[in-house]
This record gives sequence, structure tokens and C-alpha cells, in this order.
Amino acid sequence: MTASQQVVLPDSLEGKTVLVAGSAGFVPSHLSEHYLNLGAKVIGLDNFITGSESNVEALAGYKNYEFHKCDVTKGLPNLDGVKIDYIYSLASPASPIDFQVIPEEIMSVNSIGTWNLLQLAKEKGARFLEASTSEVYGDPEIHPQKEDYWGNVNPIGLRSCYDESKRFAEALTMTYHRTHKVDTRIIRIFNTYGPRMRPNDGRVIPNFINQALKGEDITIYGDGSQTRSFCFVSDLVAAMHRVMFSNDPTPFNIGNPDEYSIKETAELIVKLLDSSSKLTFLELPKDDPKRRRPDLTKIQSVSDYEPKVSFEDGMRQTAEYFKSLF
Repeated sequence: MTASQQVVLPDSLEGKTVLVAGSAGFVPSHLSEHYLNLGAKVIGLDNFITGSESNVEALAGYKNYEFHKCDVTKGLPNLDGVKIDYIYSLASPASPIDFQVIPEEIMSVNSIGTWNLLQLAKEKGARFLEASTSEVYGDPEIHPQKEDYWGNVNPIGLRSCYDESKRFAEALTMTYHRTHKVDTRIIRIFNTYGPRMRPNDGRVIPNFINQALKGEDITIYGDGSQTRSFCFVSDLVAAMHRVMFSNDPTPFNIGNPDEYSIKETAELIVKLLDSSSKLTFLELPKDDPKRRRPDLTKIQSVSDYEPKVSFEDGMRQTAEYFKSLF
């Protein structure tokens, strides 16, 4: 690792402004809090299509937080005269449930919305980070997934509204980097969990925890042998921060490389919550990835990134959050 490659993290971001699109969402709200605690001013944008007003209310307790209700596909708030140093593009819904309910909105925010945010970055001279996804790998034919893998995506499947629009967002980000010299970064987020997830998110961990807390059967799609690598949200934010301060515009995988089968995940949640729930098995949805695990060699070659929260500890914290919602 050379000195020019090594990520140098600032001790403080006082006097800096970070714009977070999608600030009312699960991951973006934690990211916003991270930067507020570093002394930055944070400008949050969200239209609440999937974001939570309670997340904004929690952030509003910080004096340096400013929120605008805004649909980034229809235009941005008036930011004339406002200095913006960093922009995070995190406005896209990301749950499989959303893929079926609001597919056009997902495609719009990852195309038009990303375009608007990149144009703002160009105008402000801000560094821009596109939050892409492991979904760009589709149902991968190589394992674990490295950033130079181009993926195995069904372009017309039920997940394509998200998969393909995120691939487009990556292409658009690199185009602005090459053509307009915008200082850009790209991350590919693998499965993330933690407090502030939507209870009806439709993803594995919220489903399993809610079912276990209620003593209901835990529904597993397929035989449960498919795998995921789950990253606790604070570890993900730490990775995002490191990529923003890296010197590489090409994509970085971020997440946790520990791999669990869906069945193992369900069994662990039942054990941790001392639940009476039984496992039931349903048909596996079409195009559901069989294996997901990030290769983190790239981010670890330029930074000290290492996930710190164990799966059991993260699950306990997440379960406590869901209990508080009952």
C-alpha cells in the first residue's frame, strides 16, 4: 500500500457540509448522525416514500441538521450560496418488497435523481458518492464477489428495476467523473441490518425477528441453503466514510464477509430470542441470488476497515429495537 493510496480520515469535519439524499432512511439516518457527530453540517433530503419521519425527528435534535422534504427526481431545493463539500446519493428504496410496489419510482430515482445530484456536485465542486448495491452482481456465478466481476443479472426480471437502475447509476457516475471531472466515489452495499430498519421492510432479518418475537412460524424461501453476508449498520457507515475519503473513483464492495445460510440465520434468531417459532419453507422467488459474500480486499488494501460488531451482538441490538416498536 502506497502513501497515496492510504485513506486518511479527518479528525473533525467542522466547517464542512454533507448533503445526504434519502436522509430519513435506515442507513442514511445513521450516516447523517455519524457526520453530525464529526461536527459537520448535514443537509438531509427525503420525500418519505420509504423513509421514516421518526428518523428525521431524531436527527433534528442536532443543531447542524437541516432537512428538506424533497423528491430528487423532480428537482432539488434552492441551495444557491450554500457551500456543499460532500454528497451522498442514498435516496433509492432498496427492499425486495419495494421492487414490486414502486418499481418506476426506483428506476426514476436511480436515473433522474442521480443525474440531478451529480449535476449539483458539478456545480458545487463537491465530492459525490453513489451508493450502489451488491444487486449489480445479480445471481453471481463467482464467489465471493469482487469489484471486477460484471455480474449475472436478468435485465427484465422482477428485481431488474433495482439491479439495472443501479448499474445505470454507476455508469452515470463514472460518466460525470470522466466527462465533467466530478470527484466521484462508488460503493456496492451488501446486506445491512440494525436499528431503524423498517418493520415491514420485507428483507430477511426484519421478517425473521418480527416472526420470532411474535412466536409465528418463520418463513424461509427455498430450502434455506442460499447464503447472505450481513453487516451491522455502524460497520457499514465506517466503510462508507472510508470510501468517501479514498482516492479511487471505481467501485468498492462494503459489508461484512461472514457468510450465513438463510436457515442458519433463522435458527440463530430463534435461539437468541428464545422463541417458540418453527421454520417453514416456501417456494424460492425467481432470480433470488443463491450466494452473496463481498470480497473486501480492495477496501482493506487502502484502509483499516474491519467489521467490529458480531452477528449475535448486532442481532440483539436489532431485536431490542423491534421490541421497542411493539
